[in-house]
Amino acid sequence: MVNSKKSRASKSKYDKAAQVGKNAKQKLAGYKKRGSFHYLFIAIALMTLLMMFQQWRGNDSIDWDKFVSYLNLAQIEKVEVGETAITGTFNQEGIKSRPVESPTTFSVDYKQRVVGESLVEMLDASGVNWKFGKQRAWLWNLIGMIFPLVLLIGFFYFIFARNMKSGTGGMLMSFGRSKHKLHNKDAESVTFKDVAGVEEAKDEVAEIIEFLKHPKKFKRLGGRIPRGVLLIGPPGCGKTLLAKAIAGQAEVPFFSISGSDFVEMFVGVGASRVRDLFRQAKENSPCIIFLDEVDAIGRRRGAGAASGGHDEREQTLNAILVEMDGFNTNDQVIVIAATNRGDILDPALTRPGRFDRQIFVPLPDLKGRADILKVHAKNVKLANNINLERLARGTPMFSGADLAAIINEAALAATMANKDSVEMADLEEARDKVRWGRAKKSRVMDKTEKETIAYHEAGHTIVQSLLKEADPLHKVSIIPRGPMGGATFALPEKDRTLFTKKYCMALLQVCFAGRIAEELFVDDISSGAQSDIEQATKIARQMILTWGMSDRLGPIQYESDNGLDRLSFVMPSEKDYSQKTAEIIDEEIKQITNAAYEDAKKLMLANKEQLKRIAEALLKYETLDAADVELIISGGELDKPTVGDLLAAEQEKEENEKPKTEDTKP
Repeated sequence: MVNSKKSRASKSKYDKAAQVGKNAKQKLAGYKKRGSFHYLFIAIALMTLLMMFQQWRGNDSIDWDKFVSYLNLAQIEKVEVGETAITGTFNQEGIKSRPVESPTTFSVDYKQRVVGESLVEMLDASGVNWKFGKQRAWLWNLIGMIFPLVLLIGFFYFIFARNMKSGTGGMLMSFGRSKHKLHNKDAESVTFKDVAGVEEAKDEVAEIIEFLKHPKKFKRLGGRIPRGVLLIGPPGCGKTLLAKAIAGQAEVPFFSISGSDFVEMFVGVGASRVRDLFRQAKENSPCIIFLDEVDAIGRRRGAGAASGGHDEREQTLNAILVEMDGFNTNDQVIVIAATNRGDILDPALTRPGRFDRQIFVPLPDLKGRADILKVHAKNVKLANNINLERLARGTPMFSGADLAAIINEAALAATMANKDSVEMADLEEARDKVRWGRAKKSRVMDKTEKETIAYHEAGHTIVQSLLKEADPLHKVSIIPRGPMGGATFALPEKDRTLFTKKYCMALLQVCFAGRIAEELFVDDISSGAQSDIEQATKIARQMILTWGMSDRLGPIQYESDNGLDRLSFVMPSEKDYSQKTAEIIDEEIKQITNAAYEDAKKLMLANKEQLKRIAEALLKYETLDAADVELIISGGELDKPTVGDLLAAEQEKEENEKPKTEDTKP
């Protein structure tokens, strides 16, 4: 026990001595670094003193009697009479009569009583060229003499002193300094509690956090922690937030920089910034370097990707590859990069040893969306009727950023409406606004256009409600929103990872239902089915070319991927199938779409009366929810206020409140 205490004491003394030595070396290095500027400053100061001494020595101060004597002897050439002194210049006679190297100018201090007609008469009588002048104070003379030197010193300080503080290359080469943002461990407050919807990704990075906290734990069995982690996923899924949470959870510094910040107009700047970033990271280890949008500099290298013999982006990428190879196990620096274009990254960047681990951050599923909504709703005052699980069901394919925008938009809408809390109607309106745009309630439509839209949406609604394979109906509206005149919204019961053929055929029938309703009830067709036709065509092509859902063509993929490297200037290759196969593909797509069209038409003809009643209800109420549609299909009658009734009630309420407001005025 005593020996262990002695060893710990000696070790602490050794550590203190080592720290003192390290500080001394840094101080000495600082002296060496600033030495040239000190010498320059001393030289300028000596030059300033010399000039001031010469200036003072160049003007001879004489008394009044000597001035009168020189004046009587006609040894003065010109005189300037000031407020407190007389200055003048000797002529050749005066210079010869004075000692060698004596000043050629003089100054005379006199009292105010001397100034008067006697002095003027004396000067006129001597024939000296004289004038009255405003004599500046000695302080102004000193400032006028020193000011140019101060400017010179300031210029040299700006060039040299700031140059040294800027590190290697100096201020003139500060373009090579990294533009990263450093978040200290004390200021970083984002943890895993603030991240939801990416549970698998959080589990994968848990060992990185453990390594940053307890690095010796991994050395025991000889394991090596990944040097780099690449986060891949669609935009808005929380890649940057996850990286911040890793740093916050591990309580280490966080260096954040975007890929575009490395490249400037000067050649070699990107590589210099990479070296500077990694140098500072090693000095602050353990820490995390986060490279956002790494595809800006990490794109695949190759003969068509670069133009010219020297590419700044490639040089920057090479610097990153070299720096990541230079890591040691003891550096405790983890590089985390994020991109939504993992397919175009250079293979040398994603190989083991650099970015050892690739973590996919997907769009959140149903449970993930509910968790994300709960996280963002913590600071928002919600009403009692809020059902975030229902809202999560109605937001398939929404990213975390979209869900955050929904909560924020709902809070803003409730505030503008002077509500005490955010209601479910505000959340649903915010969801529709984020996905499809703001409702255009002020848009004026004529009767024919409004009827066409009502029957179009009623067609979507009846098929969506009656087909078991389709997603359940949520609501339908003929209020214009974004580019659409109306919309029918579904409420999926679950997130679909598999698309069956029956489900795809149901989607096609729902898409074509709007056009069929126009044919049956309006006796015409419109351009309102453009997006429906586009969506149906995409689904049908994917069924045939990618998913192998054609009995005639079989389970063969005919769609080739030509977008691996979008920087390449090589033209896309020809189709991987013959012209005869292309004709069969066209026939199969047409056959599938025609079959869905006919099935939807038969279903709508069998329920023609219900469709008509839904359209009439839409013209009256403008928006119907699933319960309203179900009541209409079952033969019931809606009993709720119309849009006109609501507007009239609101106007009457305002009129009733107006006199009360006036009565309360004094």
